[in-house]
Amino acid sequence: MKVGISSPIVALAGRRPAWEAAAGTAELVRVAEAADRLGYAFMTCPDHVAVPPGLPRGERFYDPLATFAFLAARTGRLRFLPYVLVLPFYHPLEIAKRYGTLDHLSGGRLTLALGVGNLREEFDLLGVPFDDRGPRADDALGALRAALSGRTVSYEGPYYAFENMVVDPHAVQERVPLWIGGHSERALRRAVTLGDGWAPAPQSFGGPAPELMRRMLGRYDLPGGFDVVLTPGERLDPAGDPGRSAEVIATAEEAGATQINLTVRHESLAHYLEQLEAFAEVAGLDRRE
Repeated sequence: MKVGISSPIVALAGRRPAWEAAAGTAELVRVAEAADRLGYAFMTCPDHVAVPPGLPRGERFYDPLATFAFLAARTGRLRFLPYVLVLPFYHPLEIAKRYGTLDHLSGGRLTLALGVGNLREEFDLLGVPFDDRGPRADDALGALRAALSGRTVSYEGPYYAFENMVVDPHAVQERVPLWIGGHSERALRRAVTLGDGWAPAPQSFGGPAPELMRRMLGRYDLPGGFDVVLTPGERLDPAGDPGRSAEVIATAEEAGATQINLTVRHESLAHYLEQLEAFAEVAGLDRRE
């Protein structure tokens, strides 16, 4: 079981500890360096351009590309996961160039979690059609797969088409993992047919509980190497209750998950780092001193 972190600081929503609101570059670097040293698989960053004030999901959203490009120079093995990148906001070649450059600079440490988006106000603000975002995103996935890891690329689809275009630099991974966000049956079907993994919404935002996840996955013949990400519906306390953390890992395995997106209880940066240490011990992560 691999474990990544649902990053603090980069997004503020709900009842977050006060230290996160005041945190900045130094604190974020310490989190990333600790996760890298302790053997965590990835860290996340959401993708929103501009949102209405008072949005329940929060108002602070770091830009994932800028954030990860900065942190790539401070880490050595941690993967970077935009969670999730809203596909209809961007031309596939824009993603291939910008995030392919990140993959190039980080030595192949990019995983893309991609979704169709659901905040109409943001679509309207950016002048992006909302009603056909599903088929548009499906076509973008095909175009993105064609464009991410090659220098001279071509694609033809109902929404996007390009022929013999040069993308240089580009991703160094031969196949950048594409995880599909969303917790619906349609999202899972899109993940199985067009992606390399499924990263449903956290349970606190409507994502499937472990038993539902197991039933949904059982309806499909999953491709080899297909990843499934479980975000527990609770903030764990591995330092105070390591047994519960072990139970969550076992439950995730039973549900068919291959990766856990970890959230923990914390009241300060020091407490957060302590919790990362404690969960790494419970999970037996490959830490480096």
